[in-house]
Amino acid sequence: MSKVRVLVGTKKGAFILTADGKREQWNVSGPHFAGWEMYHLKGSPVEPERIYASQTSGWFGQQIQRSNDGGKTWEPVGNAFQYDGTPGTHQWYDGTQHPWEFKRIWHLEPSLTDPDTVYAGAEDAALFKTTDAGKTWLELPGLRGAKGHLWQPGAGGMGLHTIILDPVDPRRIFVAISAAGVFRSDDGGTTWRATNRGLKSAYEIPDPNAEVGHCVHRIAMHPSRPKVLYMQKHWDVMRSDDAGEMWYEVSGNLPTDFGFPIDVHAHEPETIYVVPIKSDSEHFPPDGKLRVYRSRTGGNEWEALTKGLPQQHCYVNVLRDAMAVDSLDSCGVYFGTTGGQVYASSDSGDTWEAIVRDLPAVLSVEVQTLP
Repeated sequence: MSKVRVLVGTKKGAFILTADGKREQWNVSGPHFAGWEMYHLKGSPVEPERIYASQTSGWFGQQIQRSNDGGKTWEPVGNAFQYDGTPGTHQWYDGTQHPWEFKRIWHLEPSLTDPDTVYAGAEDAALFKTTDAGKTWLELPGLRGAKGHLWQPGAGGMGLHTIILDPVDPRRIFVAISAAGVFRSDDGGTTWRATNRGLKSAYEIPDPNAEVGHCVHRIAMHPSRPKVLYMQKHWDVMRSDDAGEMWYEVSGNLPTDFGFPIDVHAHEPETIYVVPIKSDSEHFPPDGKLRVYRSRTGGNEWEALTKGLPQQHCYVNVLRDAMAVDSLDSCGVYFGTTGGQVYASSDSGDTWEAIVRDLPAVLSVEVQTLP
């Protein structure tokens, strides 16, 4: 029987949750790296026991960890993240220019074909790559050449938080940056261009139709349709059917179109999930009711999924990297909250249960489906 491993990064350590294919009984391991902010953990799709993790401390800085045994043991690997050449400056909150400063790694994305190759998204926003299992990291500087001087931080910093590798075209990469937008490379990361046409940010930037500067919170793709992208933006749920060349809104009947995560059902590429929150200043669910919304039509038509979720006095948030799906049948959906709960649905969202409670605030959730 297949197994499921859920990798949870929190404000005070990492936790690893495991269950068999029935997903009824969960074993909790952790905290690993207790006291450290664990921004992201992710396993290699070609060597699942190989897991990479990003840990950060205000005292000790940034450290990348690697496990070769599914998270039982860990070893620190290379941690030198240097911007290529003279970093230059980017736009600051007040419109002035500010020097690039490396702060942390927000997201790790292992290669689809090589367990030793990993991409890392940084704050201040940049894309790094290792081909030796994390020993050395080099920046792909062409990304910051895509009008990087006009990028500026979002409320939580200027982080590269989403990396999507095209499963059909190995030279195509998508990244998303808060607050700059979506960028695409068609040559393996050498050159990049902004793919933000159709995005509007009337309350965020002076030119609401600007080429860059949009606060994209998350993008998602189903591997069977790599040209179809879904986006949760700072206001608006969006969709592109042409690899980001043009975006259009699919918020439809959502109670609010502000939120952070978005993900796609493992077997139904038109089924997507979001977690609306009240506003950009009140980061909690409308009416204190925690609801995942599901569209089976690729957007516009949404249904609230509430069974097993608290429907009163709930004021948690779900962050951008804190939702994931497994590939079992039926598809499992998982998300973590800033209140320390990890919720799971083994029936594509129809019903939910908290598989662990009272963790530190959850920063990221990833799922591995194991043989």
